[in-house]
Amino acid sequence: MSRDDGTRIVRGRTPESAAMVASTRRAMAITARINRLTFDDADEVRRLFGELIGRKVDDGFLLLPPFYTSGGTEITVGRNVFINQNCTFYDLGGLDIGDEVMIAPNVSIITSGHPLAPSQRRSITIGKPIVIERGVWIATGATILGGVTIGENSVVAAGSVVTRHVPPNTLVGGNPAQPIREIVDV
Repeated sequence: MSRDDGTRIVRGRTPESAAMVASTRRAMAITARINRLTFDDADEVRRLFGELIGRKVDDGFLLLPPFYTSGGTEITVGRNVFINQNCTFYDLGGLDIGDEVMIAPNVSIITSGHPLAPSQRRSITIGKPIVIERGVWIATGATILGGVTIGENSVVAAGSVVTRHVPPNTLVGGNPAQPIREIVDV
């Protein structure tokens, strides 16, 4: 079930939850193949990542394994995207990565979660979309949570947790991430 704001709700023991589990199995098989590759295997990493997301990525795409995802089919990437080692993308809610984005090591981009009510936590998964616009740099160890847009040319400081929208050309940091200053190109 999807809402107007892009939120996706998957209830347990339904055909949709079975499809989610099958998607995770598929993603784990493909990422296991990616994670056996080295820096010198960039073409094969690109090919397998394209298989994972269901569409070809451009020759400027570079991913350094290991990489982990819960599905892959809800990820879109623009041109000249760089994803460094040990990143985790949970894409149930949809993950749109724009052109020229740089993602540092140990970044987690998590579109999914569960209700707060203990009686519902194991039976419902909630996915909220994440949009990362052109020219964004997400620094080491940052976490991006579902339902946010990171505006063009913004920077998420190392170790930050993004829980709300980031305006364009803004440096944010902290937990939860807060605007630190405007970014001016010299």
